[in-house]
Amino acid sequence: MRKFLVVLDDSRECLNAMRFAAMRAARTGGGVEILAVIPPDEFNHWVGVGEIMRQEARERIEVHFEVFAKWMRDKQGVDPELVIREGEPVPEILSQVKDDPEVGVLVLGAGTGKKGPGPLVTELTRQSGTLPMPVTIVPGEMTKEQLEAVS
Repeated sequence: MRKFLVVLDDSRECLNAMRFAAMRAARTGGGVEILAVIPPDEFNHWVGVGEIMRQEARERIEVHFEVFAKWMRDKQGVDPELVIREGEPVPEILSQVKDDPEVGVLVLGAGTGKKGPGPLVTELTRQSGTLPMPVTIVPGEMTKEQLEAVS
């Protein structure tokens, strides 16, 4: 089964990437894998404090994931899988793609602000020629109706 890999973060554009991936998976018989990456700099404290912060970050991610997962199951009939990794986002995304041969498409949401499309989109499009799968970039300002039309 081909999976659509989506990165879960706190950005607004993440929502459109999630919607697009779920709709495409539902229409093509694929799956959705949601990757959350916990940056290492969150845990540069004493060992005990760092471990508590790590657990709290995982709990926040799981709650955030459940919101998307419920929508995907209820509206699209897709049961997504959550993967949590720790490290720098781009290397962890590439490692996840390498570790899971069922990942067939990376779906990223592009930011719409003056800062550009976002660091993940910028870095991964630079590397797009060497990536082992296609990257779909979903514009952050697309409406739900527009997403449905193209997915």
